[in-house]
Amino acid sequence: MKKLPIALALCAAFVSANTMAEVRINGFASIVGGKALDDDATLYGYDDDISFKNESMFALQLSADLQEKLSATAQIVARGSDDFDAEFEWAYLTYEFSDELQVSAGKMRVPFYRYSDFLDVGYTYRWVRPPQSVYNLPFSTYEGLSLLHNTQLGDWDSTVQVIYGSFDGNIAVVSVNGDTELNDIAGINWTMSYDWFSARAAYFVADTTIAIENDTDAGVALNGLEQTLRAAGFVDQADDIAVDEDDGSFFAVGFSIDYNDILFDAEYTEFEVENSALAKQTQYYTSVGYRMDEWIVHLTYENNDDKHDSNRYNALPAVPALNAGINQVLEGVRAKSNVYTIGTRYDFHPSAALKVDFSRFKDDISDTETDVVAVAVDLVF
Repeated sequence: MKKLPIALALCAAFVSANTMAEVRINGFASIVGGKALDDDATLYGYDDDISFKNESMFALQLSADLQEKLSATAQIVARGSDDFDAEFEWAYLTYEFSDELQVSAGKMRVPFYRYSDFLDVGYTYRWVRPPQSVYNLPFSTYEGLSLLHNTQLGDWDSTVQVIYGSFDGNIAVVSVNGDTELNDIAGINWTMSYDWFSARAAYFVADTTIAIENDTDAGVALNGLEQTLRAAGFVDQADDIAVDEDDGSFFAVGFSIDYNDILFDAEYTEFEVENSALAKQTQYYTSVGYRMDEWIVHLTYENNDDKHDSNRYNALPAVPALNAGINQVLEGVRAKSNVYTIGTRYDFHPSAALKVDFSRFKDDISDTETDVVAVAVDLVF
């Protein structure tokens, strides 16, 4: 059964149930076409056949003012990558204690990045897609609580957000798929802004479990090695392969400049699940742009480096076969790459923008390159 009729019915119920409230409906959409310029290569979901489905999407956001400082927000998104089946991306209630402090509860966006709140709203940034070397975590929402505090610190605008909650879903990570549980997600995001300069830092932790499925070669190899180690009595080494209630952490820092038509953004992130087969991921991007009336031209460099610490190798030197298997697993999740993107944005309408991006991805492990070109029309309404 398609999810769109269900979502529309829920929308109707949302509106009718709040006929006494002030209900506002907004929307946004992206129509994106792209293709890889190299035979037998894929990047960002594109191969050498042009596709207008992969990154296209359509969304509606409903906001209801329920009076007495209480409001409700729901966002429904239909993605081309999911055959445009509509799903609730956000659904939460907000209570304002004051003009500076509010609490929200429900399904919300995890504030990992600078553009997290606008991740799906392509109109709010200059690229066809945010730099994927950084914006690459396979989930973006959680269910729980958010406490948001806005204030002035001298001449600076300060925004602090503290969250707590959980995530449960099937995601792809380390070339495998698996049912993932993130419990006790907790963290803080702090943004400071002054005139043309903004800086932010974020830190999150979670109790991480991934039940790796045997539907890929990598999944079979990971599960097979874990079972072999347990059968041989090497429980600690098996635990180091499994992702079972391990401590996960995410750290991010970044800043942005919008000064006299000169634009600059930079973000650095680290992600790690301790004592697991997942490599420690470090990545960053820097992007410079220049605004000329309705036009923006930009150049972006991204870098990604995923690897295990060297002390995790050669864990069983006395058992050559098992030692080789452990080393192969650790080396198998190693990744090192960089991306150059050059692009332009043209605001041809007060509510719509045309974008063209050319990206060159280089895999430093295999020493291969893949080029992708994408054209997008982003709009808000």
